[in-house]
Formats: sequence, structure tokens, C-alpha cells
Amino acid sequence: MDDYLSEKEQWEWVKTQVRENAPAVLLAIVLAVAAVFGWRWWQGRQDARDLEAGGRYMHMVQSLERGDSTQTLLLLGELERDYPGSPYTDQARLLAARMYVDEAQLDHAAAALAAVAEHSKDRELAQVARLRLARVQIAQSKPDSALATLGTAADAGAFAARYHEVRGDAYYAKGDKAAALTEYHGAQTAGAEGTDTTLLQLKIADLDNGTPPTAPIAASSATAAHGTAAAANTATAAGTAPAASK
Repeated sequence: MDDYLSEKEQWEWVKTQVRENAPAVLLAIVLAVAAVFGWRWWQGRQDARDLEAGGRYMHMVQSLERGDSTQTLLLLGELERDYPGSPYTDQARLLAARMYVDEAQLDHAAAALAAVAEHSKDRELAQVARLRLARVQIAQSKPDSALATLGTAADAGAFAARYHEVRGDAYYAKGDKAAALTEYHGAQTAGAEGTDTTLLQLKIADLDNGTPPTAPIAASSATAAHGTAAAANTATAAGTAPAASK
């Protein structure tokens, strides 16, 4: 077009285009600017909320360290009310579950863990909560509930070894020692990552072939291995999880 129009004609063409398209161009610019500032405002608000939630969570940790369970639960309630979708709220529920286990309030611990397992947006944190919930359910003499909570270890990813071991504990609690042994071996095959390998070996030695080396030692080994496992699992059922990355 430039080859066929004079400078005056080109200028007239430009002015015509501006008159005709200016409203649309201006609207596009306004929308783009609004989107940028809107995103920055929202991001700033989210950052501020994360800082506030993190501050309340740290206060909750400090309250628990002081042994102030009343203040701990008050802060948990504030997090659940004001920051329901925050990962700090999930962490706070895990922390509360630990407190409930220490106080032998297993029903409350199970409820706190179930909330994380069912609603957390962080997949790994939800898996940790399921593991701890299953351990609490075993301590409640609910091995079938524990197995239902765990499901299969197929989709457990990095938690596969721990899922196998806790499933083994649930089967042992049911009296199904063959299934328990299969799960314990599954934990070994999965690499035993995140498990107490010495304790896992004790559990396997107790059950493997059903014939420990010496009868008196066998009986005490069985009791010690699984008694220790139950105590350890209950004590760690609701320990504090690493912060979400997710």
C-alpha cells in the first residue's frame, strides 16, 4: 500500500484507522492494565494471608510446646475459620492430632487426621494424614477401617513402603499373619523408605515361616516386635509433617 499512496494519503489512512479502532484499542489496554493490577492485588492479598496463617500456626506450635492445650485448640479453630484452604491449617490439624494422641483422645485425633486426608489440596500431605489415621485406627482396634483408609499401596508413590508396613500391622491386628507377612515383605521390596528397618526386620522374623529359632525366645520376640511396633506407631501416628511443597 505504501508504494501507491502519497504521504498525505497515508496520513489520512492512519487517522481513519485510529478513529475507527481507537475505542477497541483503548478498551483492550484498559483490560490488560486492570488484569495486571488485579493479579498483583490478589497475589499481594494471598501473600499477606499466608503470612497471617503462618504466624498463627507458629503461635499454635509455641502453645503446644508450653503444654497449653486450650490455647492450642483456640488457634486451631481460628485457622479453620479464617484460613480454611491454607496448608498451615492442614499442618495445624496434624499438630492437633499429635496432641490428641498424646492425651489418648484417639477419636479426636482420627477426626483431625481425616479432615486432612479428605480435604487437603496437597496430595503428599493427604497421604501422610492417611497413614497416621490408619495407625490411630489400629490403636482403636479398628483394623478394617485402617485397611479401608489406606486402600492399596499402588498409588502411594514415595510412601509405598510405609503403606505396606501399616497394612501389615492392620492385618496382624486382625490375626491374618500370612497377609501381614506379605505386606511386610512388600515394604522391603518397596525399599523400606521412611520405615524403621530394624523394627520391620523384627516383624518379619516373628512371622517368617512361623517357626522362630527357639520357642521361649520366639514368644518373647513376637510380643516385643509387635508390641514395640504398636507403641511406636501410636506414638508417631500424628507427628508433625514436613511443610507442604505443594
